[in-house]
Amino acid sequence: MSETTAPVTPVTRAASAPAATSARSRRAQISLGALQIVLGLFYGVASALPKLIAHPSAAESFDKLGWGSTGMYIIGALELAGGIALLIPLLSSVAAVALSALMVGAFIVNVTVLHGPYVATPLIMILPLALIAWARRSHNAELIRLVRRRA
Repeated sequence: MSETTAPVTPVTRAASAPAATSARSRRAQISLGALQIVLGLFYGVASALPKLIAHPSAAESFDKLGWGSTGMYIIGALELAGGIALLIPLLSSVAAVALSALMVGAFIVNVTVLHGPYVATPLIMILPLALIAWARRSHNAELIRLVRRRA
């Protein structure tokens, strides 16, 4: 072996594992961010907007509940706020928990009062929200620290 060439050492799996984990983690973070964007748009546009503009289908459902336009506007505002908060990194975990609670209420109302064809939809929506809440839970400590500092 000459002095100018370095010995070649084989790369073991253990040595390459951190790089693979890092790439996998990066892809997971990107996928989670995309999921947050999709859900944020869903809650802001598809779910909140019909309530906030008093679309006839939304108004009819809330009249059937006996909540009227006030309940419709409140639920629409909560969904819009949750959809926007999903897009803010510091608020994403809390927003996912709050929207999950709203979906539990929507499921109960669908089962007990409306008996509509979309009874399972709120439960299905809880699954990606729970994933976001769990994956972004580290932001909760940061948010609490920020709130305590301002108080």
